[in-house]
Amino acid sequence: MIKNFQEVMEIARERGPKVISVACAQDPEVLMAVNSAKQQGIADAILVGDQEKITSIAKEQNIDLGQFEIIDIKDLAEASLKAVELVSTGKAHMVMKGLVDTSIILKAVLNAEVGLRTGNVLSHVSVFDVPGYDRLFLVTDAAMNIAPDLPTKKQIIENAVQVAQALDIDEPKVGVICAKEKANPKMPDTMDAQALEEMNKNGEIKGCLVGGPFALDNAISVEAAKHKGIDHPVAGHADILMCGDIEAGNVLYKSMVFFAQAKNAGVIVGAKAPIILTSRADSEEAKLYSIAMGVLSAAKLFS
Repeated sequence: MIKNFQEVMEIARERGPKVISVACAQDPEVLMAVNSAKQQGIADAILVGDQEKITSIAKEQNIDLGQFEIIDIKDLAEASLKAVELVSTGKAHMVMKGLVDTSIILKAVLNAEVGLRTGNVLSHVSVFDVPGYDRLFLVTDAAMNIAPDLPTKKQIIENAVQVAQALDIDEPKVGVICAKEKANPKMPDTMDAQALEEMNKNGEIKGCLVGGPFALDNAISVEAAKHKGIDHPVAGHADILMCGDIEAGNVLYKSMVFFAQAKNAGVIVGAKAPIILTSRADSEEAKLYSIAMGVLSAAKLFS
């Protein structure tokens, strides 16, 4: 089990380098993260976008572009499509969003001819290294699925399990997070949590152990679980925190970063290859860790 981002970087070096295809690479923070990934030996990159702007940024940031292939395409949609095509044709292992709207790159990912769609739900998985805890936490879904129904939640869990297994967590424990730990028909998310646990017991959700509903405290704290009298193998030991909707997931994500000062990374999964889609507000460090998670996920997918 990989327990922190220092270990993530070390294992990414061992399993890399992988090739990133950067869509609309004329983004200073993304170029700096890609350059750091190259310097640390975890990834190479193909930069797709406005070559003139890429060159200007590289000069400002003292980045040696001689180490990267550049494909000069100024149109954002066209550049995104080319970046995705590089992955679908095997020239790259993952695609990363640069200076382009999320909707444009996701449209390219879902393109019928050169895209990466599998028919599965795409979902965002965040990984957090929280001070004071002995393990990484995965949170899903904070960015993609607004109000998932039960079948979608099943696939969101399955996607997160893939990322957990890329972190060498062989049988991740999934805590389905709600406002309280008892099923209540007036609280639909608690009923879904109960159903997801049953689906796991029945073998419909494999490769993990699902428990729910849990409140956040008794999912991650053994003491809180004991205090509530909760006797479940996931209680206090959750690796994956599955949130009921994007509101809960996003608030938890931002709380981890800004209140808990947690190191973080994020990747979109469910496609044929990882999609690194970071926020403008994410630090360069978070972007680098996201690339490392893409490397680990790609190594798992293409092993």
